[in-house]
Amino acid sequence: MTGSSIQVRSIGTIRTPYTESAPYQPLEEDEGEFRIVLEPEYVNGLEGLSRFRYMYVIYHVHRAQEIRSMIVSPPWAEGVEVGVFASRSPVRPNPLGISIVKIIKIEGREIHTSGLDVFDGTPLLDIKPYIKDLDVKSDANYGWIDDMDDKKHLTLHIKGIPHDHH
Repeated sequence: MTGSSIQVRSIGTIRTPYTESAPYQPLEEDEGEFRIVLEPEYVNGLEGLSRFRYMYVIYHVHRAQEIRSMIVSPPWAEGVEVGVFASRSPVRPNPLGISIVKIIKIEGREIHTSGLDVFDGTPLLDIKPYIKDLDVKSDANYGWIDDMDDKKHLTLHIKGIPHDHH
């Protein structure tokens, strides 16, 4: 079925210090308060999550622009054009985002995390634990980024790490 509709609901809200701009990727050492506030009916779903160091946060990119093209130019890739599915652009057919963050602590229905790359008030769709041997792929590569002249510099942009442009 092409173009069928699927309904999902928010299970909470992501709170961050970002109101006007947000980093491209989560920064573990980012400053500010980052937390996820679950709706009360989902609190029991947190049982056992505090035993993990990291988790996936799946969210609705509610402030993303509407997709106009299946071809995108990552802002850090100097005019390179790739398909949206070969990018991490937030402008997608379905505005879904996923980030891996460190779990700092869980208090009641709030999960305090390391830096999240989303705007304050972003709707939370799901949480899944990051499991070391399942989620680390030692043979992963850089795809089309391997063809770039300045891959090392570009990976700093991809990771959102501040750096000099010398």
